[in-house]
Amino acid sequence: MKFTTICACAVMILATGMASAQERITYKSAKSTSSYYQMGVQIAEAMKAGTDGGIIVTVEESQGSVQNVMEVQARGADYVFTTPPTLIGLAQGGKAMFEGKSDPAFEEIRALFPIPSLTMHFVVSDTSGATDFASLEGKKILLGQGSFGAREGEKYLGLFGLEGKVELAEVELSNAVAALKNGQIDGFVTAGSYPAPNVIEAAATTGVTVLSLTDEQIQQTKRTRLTIPAGTYAGQDSDITTTSLPVAAFTTTKMSDDVAYMLTKTFWEQREVMGEAAPWWNGVDESLMASITSKIHPGAIRYYEEAGFALTDAQM
Repeated sequence: MKFTTICACAVMILATGMASAQERITYKSAKSTSSYYQMGVQIAEAMKAGTDGGIIVTVEESQGSVQNVMEVQARGADYVFTTPPTLIGLAQGGKAMFEGKSDPAFEEIRALFPIPSLTMHFVVSDTSGATDFASLEGKKILLGQGSFGAREGEKYLGLFGLEGKVELAEVELSNAVAALKNGQIDGFVTAGSYPAPNVIEAAATTGVTVLSLTDEQIQQTKRTRLTIPAGTYAGQDSDITTTSLPVAAFTTTKMSDDVAYMLTKTFWEQREVMGEAAPWWNGVDESLMASITSKIHPGAIRYYEEAGFALTDAQM
């Protein structure tokens, strides 16, 4: 029997064994109203379908990425959570929001796979006449409150010399499209995986432009460069150059290699199917692996080596 056949049989036996055992995973994501919670539901469906019921994922609501990381201290082998990879380094180093909260459990965190990035969108109405950041001066812009997009948007206005030169609207982000449509605001800032539902709605109902950042502006933000392909939104004739904050799914060394392998393998094998139902999965490919800056779970590494993914020394 050839080696490849042996490997295939081994995977089938593993999957069959897991199906009978029915591995149960808890997937801690985000608020139930967010796109990332929806992604968690899609992953749960993909895992069930891809393993013939061998892996059953329960999606848990979360108040944010920091909470997800902190819960590693009390969770077991079935725990999977999402967070920007940068937070893993901060947790392991006891820095920033993790200062004074160090825990040995943080050293056992291991990555599984990337998921859609938080992508910055600066959306302006065509009637505003704004075509770049300089032309936002004097315009009324909705940032929202408390979210990553709001904080990042405020930071960018400062970096690009617009602090105090833009009128900030006192409107909830959930009302952004309606406010844009009736002329209450000239634009809004949102961060989410692309294509973002509120940007899709705004582009379909009101003529809008999503602003691109220059190379210099991207360097100023110190964020990851991301291109939103032409045609993503109605009326978008060219690529949009913006910034993003990568996000990934993590677990800990408590999870067995076999379970981590099957989770990772099933995710990548089901990614195209998920993309047919929700286009934000189409932005996830091998290139996003570079955004994972900490160690990957040995079970996931097994899959990546089989699939021919290039991994860094830091990920091993």
